[in-house]
Amino acid sequence: MPDGRGRPPRYSRDELLEKVVTVFNERGYEATSMEDLARATGLNKSSFYHHFNGKEELLGLGVGRALDALAAVLAEPAACSGPPARRLEHVVRRTAEVLVAELPFVTLLLRVRGNTEVEREALGRRRDLDARVADMVRAAADAGDIRPDIDPRLATRLLFGMVNSITEWYRPDLRPTAGPAVVDAVVTLAMHGLSTRSAQ
Repeated sequence: MPDGRGRPPRYSRDELLEKVVTVFNERGYEATSMEDLARATGLNKSSFYHHFNGKEELLGLGVGRALDALAAVLAEPAACSGPPARRLEHVVRRTAEVLVAELPFVTLLLRVRGNTEVEREALGRRRDLDARVADMVRAAADAGDIRPDIDPRLATRLLFGMVNSITEWYRPDLRPTAGPAVVDAVVTLAMHGLSTRSAQ
């Protein structure tokens, strides 16, 4: 909102993107107009166009931030070497941590439906990440580290269905210190459920 002297607020590019993503999540991307964004941030439309080309670029930057963070998890050393089950546990833990840390951006990513080119590209990147994790699940099953009676792609969907559900109920503004406990619970439930001991 304008300051006490009537001047519009000054945001960094990242700060402005965070505010925009909040509006997208509250109103829905398609239902949000540039006027809505201007009103929510105290800027006029020309100020937005000074930073961004338009609403679709804002969407791309928002979902891109989430996708880049998730892709970085799969590039971490602990995700690339070692026993498959240990690599999988690392990926589940770090993915949950990314979701908690980047909650608004991952929430936006999970709500895209493929109605625009940006959304279709985002969905394609998500499918690629899912396929890589499914390969990790398959490798852990082949090594005898996790139960082999669950299809790897199904296991991947169930794993990340649980992780992604955090966006529906976790509220860091109400419980700002709960994030680590949420992550630990996800890892414990996921890896115990996949353990070969749980199938006995």
